[in-house]
Amino acid sequence: MDTASFVEVLETEGRLLADAAEEAGPGAPVPSCPGWEIRDLLAHTGTVHRWAAAFVADGHPAPRPMGEHPGLDGTGLLAWYRDGHRRLVDTLAGAAPDVECFTFLTGSPSALAFWARRQAHETAVHRFDAEAARGGSPSPVATDFAVDGVDELLRGFHSRRRSRVRTDRPRVLRVRATDADAVWTVRLSQEPPVTTRDARGDAECELAGPAAELYPALWNRRPVPAWSGDAELAALWRETSAVV
Repeated sequence: MDTASFVEVLETEGRLLADAAEEAGPGAPVPSCPGWEIRDLLAHTGTVHRWAAAFVADGHPAPRPMGEHPGLDGTGLLAWYRDGHRRLVDTLAGAAPDVECFTFLTGSPSALAFWARRQAHETAVHRFDAEAARGGSPSPVATDFAVDGVDELLRGFHSRRRSRVRTDRPRVLRVRATDADAVWTVRLSQEPPVTTRDARGDAECELAGPAAELYPALWNRRPVPAWSGDAELAALWRETSAVV
């Protein structure tokens, strides 16, 4: 997927999130984020959108705190969220391709590509949260976007030292999208996981399913569609893989 495609997804996912939040109401509990209500979800996602847009708009080269939302609620909070989402989409769509600014995952071809991809997935995952609070069937995601989201999680977030997925001895976990040419081998140890996009070697446990179901499952928004092999390793992923 290219940057423009991620921006298109970001625009769609952000609108879906707002629509679901409006239907659910600000006090609706968010079952996929224990302790949160819709108002917390809107405040968090709106703050992240403004934080991300500012890096690109300002060409800011270093980390900085997210700041706080303005303490709104109800229709005011929803309007604040929609405004921040619109600002992020417009900032990314209008940015120079070679803009330089802070990023926090490796492997992106540019800072703009990083932020478009990251915010598309940030928003999609939280859209699942809003729809879970509203109830009913979740909106679908495209297979290529879902595969990319799994890839960003495994080869991006879980390559960092803050990943909590660790094992006392070397273990091997496989993740497979059953409807796409996409498989990952995750090598676990006392160090951060090392993930490769291949199926080399034997794995002790495999997590599998259609990409659109595997994507929210690996982000801890729904159960993994299917698993086989070592139940302890499957449980380890489920219990320690949440990104914090």
